[in-house]
Amino acid sequence: MTATTDGSTGALPPRAPSASDATAETTEPTDRIHTAVLDDTAESARRATARATDHLLSLQDPAGWWKGDLETNVTMDAEDLLLRQFLGIQDPRTTEAAGRHIRGEQRPDGTWATFYGGPGELSATVEAYVALRLAGDAPDAPHMARASAWIREQGGVAATRVFTRIWLALFGWWKWDDLPELPPELLYLPKWFPLNIYDFGCWARQTIVPLTIVSAKRPVRPAPFALDELHVDPCRPAPPRPLAPATSWDGLFQRLDKALHLYHRVALRKLRGAAMRSAARWIIERQENDGCWGGIQPPAVYSVIALHLLGYDLDHPVLRTGLASLDRFAVWREDGGSSGDAGGSAPTRMIEACQSPVWDTCLATIALADAGVPADHPQLVKAADWMLAEQIRRPGDWSVQRPQLPSGGWAFEFENDNYPDIDDTAEVVLALRRVRHPDPQRVEDAVHRAVRWNFGMQSRNGGWGAFDVDNTSPFPNRLPFCDFGEVIDPPSADVTAHVVEMLADVGRAHDPRTRRGIAWLLAEQEPSGAWFGRWGTNYVYGTGSVLPALAAAGIPGSHPAVRRAVRWLQTVQNDDGGWGEDQRSYQDKERWAGRGASTASQTAWALMALLAAGERESEAVRRGVRWLTGTQREDGSWDEPYFTGTGFPWDFSINYHLYRQVFPLTALGRYLGGGPAAVGA
Repeated sequence: MTATTDGSTGALPPRAPSASDATAETTEPTDRIHTAVLDDTAESARRATARATDHLLSLQDPAGWWKGDLETNVTMDAEDLLLRQFLGIQDPRTTEAAGRHIRGEQRPDGTWATFYGGPGELSATVEAYVALRLAGDAPDAPHMARASAWIREQGGVAATRVFTRIWLALFGWWKWDDLPELPPELLYLPKWFPLNIYDFGCWARQTIVPLTIVSAKRPVRPAPFALDELHVDPCRPAPPRPLAPATSWDGLFQRLDKALHLYHRVALRKLRGAAMRSAARWIIERQENDGCWGGIQPPAVYSVIALHLLGYDLDHPVLRTGLASLDRFAVWREDGGSSGDAGGSAPTRMIEACQSPVWDTCLATIALADAGVPADHPQLVKAADWMLAEQIRRPGDWSVQRPQLPSGGWAFEFENDNYPDIDDTAEVVLALRRVRHPDPQRVEDAVHRAVRWNFGMQSRNGGWGAFDVDNTSPFPNRLPFCDFGEVIDPPSADVTAHVVEMLADVGRAHDPRTRRGIAWLLAEQEPSGAWFGRWGTNYVYGTGSVLPALAAAGIPGSHPAVRRAVRWLQTVQNDDGGWGEDQRSYQDKERWAGRGASTASQTAWALMALLAAGERESEAVRRGVRWLTGTQREDGSWDEPYFTGTGFPWDFSINYHLYRQVFPLTALGRYLGGGPAAVGA
């Protein structure tokens, strides 16, 4: 019996007889041919799975974790050089290596994109251009002249995002008066008041607090050169912009910003000083043990600048460890890496925006277990030990909204105890329960703490966000300052799905809170049948997350929502058998949803969804598996230059270098094994 696309089961219909049937007695019946094709596909999958398993096991760190490079865009590298220039700590080796990396990422038209194959992006191009000027590139060099000409065509510096203009203001290349105001007194707003700092998502909150100090201090370092070539009219670099109507939200917040500029001129010195000291305490209290802030580069950079402006010298332990933590975000490639420089032998230096060891480790553990690696394999046990030691047992910023909730989550990074996230916690539990650990009680206790914490972090609407509860205020995104991407953390389908899958795995599928999560997911389904992917690109990721969760929670494959999703995945499968989705789907859903060059990770997500829906013997699954096995490299890995991860939809894209390994292995393992591995705890 085989599953059909409408969810029913039955034998494959016989093909119509042909004139040759009577004489060709050796012709095989259609079902026998179909079986042979499936057997061949399964054999290819077994070989690919074995190679992929060996390769992934070889990547584990001796301490037990996995971590792939986290590639974003050259603004990270540019801002690192600008920070060093601002602090006076630049050194030739770092500058030259960063310059080689930035130069190697430039597109033929002179621009820089924010994801592989994407269009040129103005702010990234401006920041990259300035960084190369710091690295010694002459403005009349051909590659620089192409970049500056394109920048002027796009409106020049005046059309860039706020963050870009803040960096330029630090050197007098832009006026502070022409930037949105961000007063440090913001910290004194109570949490029930609109636009208090806890209305912002944790990543925005961590960035905004130090920037309130920078905004109040308005520092200007001597500029090493002029940037007139980046303005449409150097004599008028900031042409006035008309205000939106006062009755609109945009108009209201624009006028609020004007009022804050007036307040900057008359702010009481004692009040402002107290506010900046409060902001400094807030920053220092949230510095992690490794010196970083939030485990991500932007808050760390701005925190270092803010504290330095308040008189902390570079030898102060807070700044010394903060700068050391930023150095750990650097990926050095001694062979030249992606650099386009001739010869390719000089080192390049790429800055990661973040590091993902907990996320990569739990996904690798799931992949290996689902691929048939024994549950008590020493490397899985070592991974479990490392994850168990990373569980966070103290309160963090999430406690502001849930002060009575005991901790028990995991963060994404090596050190980020203030901001464990719900998504990692769900996936770590799924990973731990696939391992047969020598101390099962230790695992059970950790899982209990995690489940209790995730239940407690459910939002009122039934879904789960990534870091906070009910972080849904409509106001932060309206601020003129907040043009750099998503600044709130509402529930998303992918995170909610992972939590539901985890709760079902621990036997809580029928808990009323789990059922509310399922109801929320079903209500969030798009008319097309897909689900939006907040933290992965995009509808393929969302759908690939939701269908396994629904199946784990007991929703049958015949459910109308499941059938709609299956049909959507079938309609967006590429002619080569794979699946892909471009980052542009976040901007243009009609043209790009589910559309893009086939990638290993996105093909795996689609396969995981279809397998969960009971489509193992379908033609779509067979073609997808064949695409994975046919594109695997000899060493068991896959290549994936495309960005399939998401930081902020459209505004900040991520290429997780381990996605191309863990998700194909998971999909192939489930294809061969019939589903997720049996739990071990």
